[in-house]
Amino acid sequence: MIRQNKKLLLLTSVITLLPAFIGLFLWNQLPDSVATHFGLNNQPDGYSSKAFAVFGLPLILLAVHLVCVVATNIDPKSKDINKKIFKVLLWICPLVSLFVSTVIYGYSLGYDFDMSYLCGILIGVLYLVLGNFLPTVKPNYTIGFRIPWTLNDPDNWYHTHRFGGKCMVIGGIIMILTSPLQNMWILLAAAIVPCLLPAIYSYLYYRKS
Repeated sequence: MIRQNKKLLLLTSVITLLPAFIGLFLWNQLPDSVATHFGLNNQPDGYSSKAFAVFGLPLILLAVHLVCVVATNIDPKSKDINKKIFKVLLWICPLVSLFVSTVIYGYSLGYDFDMSYLCGILIGVLYLVLGNFLPTVKPNYTIGFRIPWTLNDPDNWYHTHRFGGKCMVIGGIIMILTSPLQNMWILLAAAIVPCLLPAIYSYLYYRKS
């Protein structure tokens, strides 16, 4: 799967590292201690060195990016993984890297960001995209709801992922629509519940069968 997507893998890897080059350009304008974590009240509650913010975070995300790609590629059932959802997977870390760097650099330069709103939009759109592709994912050990009941029963996998896809789409819509409310608790609920319900559904389907 990597062979067919070499150019896209290279492009997404470069984009993941792009914030490091932007950070170099802004180096003299950034403080020595940079806010890298924000609490539910939209205020920074964690700080890191400028070097870690500029170089460390993009490198960590690049490592995660490559690990996900390799893990997907060596999956014994990788041939059954939808090519489109693999491409979606390739874009997750680059987009997260750009989002994180925009918030960190922007806040450090004096710009005010509403984290609840931004996270709601970003994660909501991601859930909408994943929710539309989930029903097309065939059994594998890397992508999807990989729990005992789905992995051991193709029928359970099929129905769980159809249900899970709907949950993800609904969750994404809720996050996008409620993001202006600036309530991180609603965001967390809309993000977590769509991931829990399919697992419960899968178990109930297993018990029923």
